[in-house]
Amino acid sequence: MAEARRRFAQLVAQPEASIELAHAALLVAAEERPGLEVEHYRARLYELGLGARAAIAQAGEASAVVALNKFLFEESGFVGNHSDYYDPRNSLLSDVLDRRTGIPITLSVVYMEVGRRAGLRVEGIGLPGHFIVRAEASDEAPVLVDPFNGKIVDADDCQERLDTIYGGQAPLADAHLQPVTTREILARLLRNLKGIYAQAGLYRRALSVIERILLVAPGALEERRDRGALLAQLGRYSEAVVDVQAYLKGARNPPDAERVTEQLKQMRLQLARLN
Repeated sequence: MAEARRRFAQLVAQPEASIELAHAALLVAAEERPGLEVEHYRARLYELGLGARAAIAQAGEASAVVALNKFLFEESGFVGNHSDYYDPRNSLLSDVLDRRTGIPITLSVVYMEVGRRAGLRVEGIGLPGHFIVRAEASDEAPVLVDPFNGKIVDADDCQERLDTIYGGQAPLADAHLQPVTTREILARLLRNLKGIYAQAGLYRRALSVIERILLVAPGALEERRDRGALLAQLGRYSEAVVDVQAYLKGARNPPDAERVTEQLKQMRLQLARLN
């Protein structure tokens, strides 16, 4: 587990362009799955890429994206886990490759990595509450694909998705369809895992996830706040106070300032009782 963390920290410390998304995501899984053979799964992605490249070549005049979709969603059987969305396995790339099921972010990572190995340009698109990709071949117009639902979508579909999640209160903006960075994808994947563990009361696991988020996004003050809350749950009040103070000092007019200030007060009271 310590080795996986060391390798992850070393990888994400590199410049953005040097971070291999799949490798980093598999190192996340390796910390959750001690003994995981990361290179085995990197090889699996390479094999899927070769299969996708062959499928696209055999498609003739058909769209490369359509051929890739058929290969991944029909022939290879990748599918969104609608029935057990919050299963932590859905957030671990190795498990997604084994089980062929996942959530939007991990299925998008599979699509991006396989698509790139097949010669397409694929970018992640971080919609509010959902994640899709934009894919294009060199001689084709870019197309939006929803890997969780296994289909090509358009802006109207994206708006419909936002309406479902936010009750019509979140109009689709151009900014929503801009590609996100590798670091942003990793942080989003980790935040999903953090939320699952925290909701289940697995505070030590959630804490380990936050530590990795802060390796990817060191300036994420909300993660300092959440780490403080988890540390307090674990009785580590002196560390909790430091994190929560950093959040309140660094955040600009946070909407939760009153609540977090009260939490800080309670942490200090608990700390005083221990001294």
